Amino acid sequence: MSRLSIEKKGITEFATDAIVNAANSRLAPGGGVCGAIFSQAGYDELDDACLKIGGCDTGDAVITPGFNLPAKYIIHAVGPIWQGGGDKEPELLYSAYKRALTVAKENGCKSITFPLISAGIYGYPLQGAWQVALQACLDYLLQDQMDITFAVLDERIMEVGQQEIQKLMQEEKYKGISR
Repeated sequence: MSRLSIEKKGITEFATDAIVNAANSRLAPGGGVCGAIFSQAGYDELDDACLKIGGCDTGDAVITPGFNLPAKYIIHAVGPIWQGGGDKEPELLYSAYKRALTVAKENGCKSITFPLISAGIYGYPLQGAWQVALQACLDYLLQDQMDITFAVLDERIMEVGQQEIQKLMQEEKYKGISR
């Protein structure tokens, strides 16, 4: 059975099969979630693995080992930079989530933890970021099984996420998915 949940906990603490890095297209170390993941995984090992991959297009995802993290893998998903909504941002963000889930499945993962991709320094509006993230994950769960968790550190971000998940879970097509 699949599960979708939101937890107030740092993403590097999760022992799911994979965690997701809100990556940039160069797969370069950054701040925020990305910086925390690089720091905890082992900066040099993760940087070397990312350099070997070379990059990742916006809306796509690639995988590296988890190195020193409790998670087996790190999936690097590249979300869009918010430009006002008219530059295919929702479609690219949806694609980043779906590709991360597909890459996870291709590598035998049964559980995955996401940050809220593009909602930090990339400027995607919070409610819209949650709507796209949850829609992509719920749509995936209609066709395949996976335990999906969102890791957040901020109470307001968690509250908005809980509100959005409650709205979506009322839709008939999502009735079989547990929270």
